[in-house]
This record gives sequence, structure tokens and C-alpha cells, in this order.
Amino acid sequence: MNYPIAKKLDQVDDYHGTKVADPYRWLEDPDAPDTRAWVEAENKVTFDFLNQIPERARIKARLTQLWNFERYDVPFKEGVKGSERYFYFKNDGLQNQNVLYTLKTLDGEPQVLLDPNKLSTDGTVALAGYAVSDDAKYLAYGLSASGSDWTEWKVREVETGRDLADHLKWVKFSAASWTNDGKGFFYSRYDESNEKTRLEDVNYFQKLYYHCLSTPQSEDALIYERKDQKEWGFDGRVTEDGRYLIISVWEGTHPWNRVFYKDLQTPDAKVVEFLPNLEAAYNFIGNDGPIFYFRTDRHAARGRVIVIDTTRPNAQLTESRDCQELIPQAEETLESVSLVGDYFIASYLKDARAQIKLFDLTGRFVREVDLPGIGTAIGFGGKRTDTETFYAFTSFTAPTTIYHYDLKTGKSTVYRQPKVDFNPNDYETKQVFYASKDGTRVPMFITHKKGLKLDGQNPTVLYGYGGFNVSLTPGFSISNLVWMEMGGIYAQPNLRGGAEYGENWHLAGTRLKKQNVFDDFIAAAEWLIANKYTSTPKLAISGGSNGGLLVGACLTQRPDLFGAALPAVGVLDMLRFHKFTIGWAWVPDYGSADDAQEFKALYAYSPLHNLKPGTRYPATLITTADHDDRVVPAHSFKFAAALQAAQAARADDAPTLIRIETKAGHGAGKPTSKVIEEIADRWGFLVRVLKLQIQS
Repeated sequence: MNYPIAKKLDQVDDYHGTKVADPYRWLEDPDAPDTRAWVEAENKVTFDFLNQIPERARIKARLTQLWNFERYDVPFKEGVKGSERYFYFKNDGLQNQNVLYTLKTLDGEPQVLLDPNKLSTDGTVALAGYAVSDDAKYLAYGLSASGSDWTEWKVREVETGRDLADHLKWVKFSAASWTNDGKGFFYSRYDESNEKTRLEDVNYFQKLYYHCLSTPQSEDALIYERKDQKEWGFDGRVTEDGRYLIISVWEGTHPWNRVFYKDLQTPDAKVVEFLPNLEAAYNFIGNDGPIFYFRTDRHAARGRVIVIDTTRPNAQLTESRDCQELIPQAEETLESVSLVGDYFIASYLKDARAQIKLFDLTGRFVREVDLPGIGTAIGFGGKRTDTETFYAFTSFTAPTTIYHYDLKTGKSTVYRQPKVDFNPNDYETKQVFYASKDGTRVPMFITHKKGLKLDGQNPTVLYGYGGFNVSLTPGFSISNLVWMEMGGIYAQPNLRGGAEYGENWHLAGTRLKKQNVFDDFIAAAEWLIANKYTSTPKLAISGGSNGGLLVGACLTQRPDLFGAALPAVGVLDMLRFHKFTIGWAWVPDYGSADDAQEFKALYAYSPLHNLKPGTRYPATLITTADHDDRVVPAHSFKFAAALQAAQAARADDAPTLIRIETKAGHGAGKPTSKVIEEIADRWGFLVRVLKLQIQS
């Protein structure tokens, strides 16, 4: 491979007395002429390689064929009694973006409310947020261009489809929440940024505003800000009864939060700093007047439901003063709770599988929802007056099906079921448990065609994440289906750092304990090899974002264990991640190089800083995007340059490539056409480097 020559600068930084070289610092500027020339040269090398893989076109054709099926999201209902409307998203198959529809009855004729595909010729403008007013007259919606986290919000009349003049800018990491009168909504934004550097600049000092319809953004009312807390962010949600604005105060990606509120019925009411300490997660469920219900992990690492009377003196909680418990902690992990039709609908994880239970307002167990199998169930939204709700169910071998659930009878009926051109009975999923390096018991899902031979020759993709309190649960994927059609195995372990077993499981994979996550992933690979599912020459590891860090760390720690690596939009420079956009927010999970002890831990596993020249690294395809303002592409750029330099002396066929997408971001809102192309390139790359014979 003739890789582009990346110049090396004499850049050395001093971290608590340790001198660390950063020769590719110049690649942090994505718009510099040298960087642009390097990107163009790298893409040429990459696509010259990919274009020589004949199976790639066949893979893309099969992906396109299978992708072409109707897909639905969970419906929701808004409007006053007698004039309710249902809303849902649908994709006809190969549309770049999902389309928002509305209809007045479940069996009525749907009408297109918003089609993002008409907003750009290449599908790179995506819907990034939406909120329907309580009377179902207005839709507030946010648009993202080229995958950026920055969104611009507009307002559309539901009945006519006409946009009003409202236009809000500099919005990021924010939803919208309407007041009950439909006259406006709350949202959060940052101060105006430098247009040229907005994709790299650090984001601090978010502010909470109220926007009144048909007024310019400059007149929006500032509801809350903290000039003394640059890292605080605000999520304002109006309660169903319209009386309160609940403000969840987040600080980075920490799962814990503060809770403030504002009485909207009292003119000029001040914001009450109700739960002011960052000591637990408090997820607001609903209220009965001043009685608030929360899902929390306070004194319950796996979650429970509590009730707080805000009218009582000193309602705030303290370490010595607890709250009234409504639904106690269970053996399973309580992920979320909704309050619909006077039922608490509790979504649990039992060994990473969905389990749904209903409780009445006193916390008494009513019934469990009978799910179609072992998988993931999401949805269960609605209002206190509803007698119905909707949910989606999916598994590794079952496309997402939408169900209507009758709260009175407990009966589920299929509302929308997709038809995909494959036979699910040809595949099977099993869950195994293996021991990590320190003996911790870790679960893993394994899916493949039936009749698999355990001869160690099966091409396998081991996918992981392990961070930020995110759970990896079963889900259907056309990408993975095509891989399995080709004879591949898909394996998905539930690593520490996630939320599968509650907050303790999450904390066991953070900061100074982050190495546990990599040990869990490496142990999963070793288990698959020891049990003859695959072998090193046939094993690829894959992950994106924090999962890209996972892949980068594991390929540098155990280059002998894997045949290929696919790090996507990864956090790969662990010493400087907090210096760009929202990177500072990840410190609760990673720690910071500004701290001497945490620097030592970060430096020990940072993928960029643990590459050793002359090492035989596995074949690697790095993927990133030039508009990624979540994990800036500099991470992947610098890692690719360093890995190619370390790999340069090799004479075998283990290429180190980087695929840099244009007009794309971290992944959200990526057009279907771009998704299919990237997956075809990944699977084509694995066909070549793992030396696969594609099964028919």
C-alpha cells in the first residue's frame, strides 16, 4: 500500500511531567489546505482498494434489495378530545429520510406532514427533533444539515402544512416542549458561534428560553442560565397538566442530574432549585398537581420509582432524608417508566432482554406485557386519559413490528408489520455468559444461520460499545442480515460501562476502571475462539463512537487476536478529546488528562498513543465524516496517519485505510443511500482481508 505521506511536526506537550509527542496536530484543522489534500489522497487510496473487490457490488445490491421494505416508528397521539390526531414516521424502503405522517383515526387516510427528502437533493438534511402542540395545531421541528449536531427549528401548521415565519438558530442538544395553550415552546440553545469554526468550537453555557409563536428569536424570553456553571445544560419539559416546567439539569454525559421546576400558573414565578445536588439520576415520569413521580437510582443502582410531595416543608432530599418509595428496586434493571392511563408502564432489562410490567398508582403490580419473544420493546407513550398505547418490538431475527396495546384488556395486536425478503426461521440467536479477565460474568448474544459448524472457520463480527450508561439490546439490522447470509456470525456482548445491570455496571467501566471494558471485549473474542465459533484470521471487531475507542484500544492492546478492525467515528485521542465541541461532556465517563491520576490511566490505553512501529496490526478500515461535530474527525485522521506509519514496513496484505465521508456527521440522520454504500464498503473490506468465500 502506498499511503500518503503525513508530515510530522515537533509538537510535544507536557502532561504532569510526562512529555508526549503529537506530530499530527496539524490534522486537527479540517479546513487547512494540507489537511484537505491529505483527506483527498487518503480517500483515493481507500477507494482504489475497495474498487478492486468484485464482491462489493454484489453486497451493495443485496443490501439495497433487502433495505427496500416499509418501516414504521411507534405512533403517538395529540389533540383535545374529539379532535385527536395520530402521528407516525414511515419509510417506503429506500427513502433517504423517514417521512412524518398524520391521520385522524387509526384506520384513516394518512397525510404527509413533513417530508425531509424534499429539503435537499442528496438527502443530507434530516429531521433532528420535533414536538406537536397539545391541541395538535402546530409542529415544531428541528433540521440538521450534513449530520451536524447544530439544528435550526421551524414551526408548521398541522392542518395546512404551511410553515410559519418562526426560525430559531444555534440550537444543540435540545428538544422543544409546548405550553398547554399552544402559544409557544421552551427550548435550549447556545450563544451564536463562529460560522467558520462551529464544527470544532467547544460548547459551553447552554441557556433555556421560551419562544412565543410569530415573534423573532431575538425576543425569546430567557428562562434560566447559570453564568457560574459553563458545563450545565437544561432540558425543559412542560407537565401534562400544563402547570409546571420541569427542568432537568445535565452536566456532560453523567447519568446523574439535578431537577429544578417553575410554576407556570404563577406569573413571574422563580425557578425552584428542587433537587440541587448531582447525586443520582432523576427521570421525571409525571405528576398529580404538586405530587411528582420519578424513576431514580438513588439508593437503588438498578432503579426504582419514588414520589415526592413538593408542598411539604424541606421537600428536597438529603442523604439522611429519603423519599416515599412507590415501586421498589427489582432484580431486573428498570430502564424507563411512563405514566399512561393511570398505569405506570415500567420497562425492565433482564439480562439485556426487554421485560414490561404495569403497576397502578399505588405501586401495586397489575400485569406483565406478553412480548412476542426475546428482544427489545420500546414506546409505551401516551397521556393519563388514554386507554391505549403503542410499542415496537424487535430482535436480531425479527424486523421492527408495531403493536397496539389495550390498557384495559392487556391485549396486544399488530398494527404495522414489515415484510422483509428473508426467512427468519433460517437463523437463530443464543445468549451465552463468559468470564472476563477479573472473573466478572458477562452476557453475549450470538446470531447466525442454523446448522453452523463449530470448526473455527466462521467469519465473525464482534460488535461492542461499553460506555455512557448505554445498553446494547437485541435489534434487527439489514446490515447484519446480509453479513449472516454471507455465512457470517454476529456477536454482541454486554460490556461493563453500559446500563444492562444498573449504575454499578456502568461505573465499573468508567474513568480509572475503563480498562474493564476492553478486558470484557477481549475476553469475548477469546471465548468465541476457544469455543470454535471462529479464529483470529476470521475475526473482525467493530464499534462506533465510544465503540470506536473500544476497537482502537483493543487492536493496540491485542493486535495478535483479531483479523480485522472497523473503528467508526471513534474517540481515539484520549488526551485531547475534551478540547473540541462537546468532548468535555465525556469527562464523567473517561476522566481528563488535566488530572494527573486520570492522565496516567488515559495515556495507558489511548489508541493514538499506544501504537508501536513495526507491530503487526490487523487489517483496519477506519470510518469518519468531515462534518462530524460530535467526535471531530481529527481523532480518526491522526490515528490513521499514526497507524499507517507504524504499519508501513509490513509486506503482507493487512491494509490500514481510512474512509472519509463528505456531507455527513456522527451518524444521526445519515441518508439511506450513504448508509448502504458505507456498509457495502465495510463488508467488502472484510471479504477481502478475511479471505471469505461468500455463501449463496
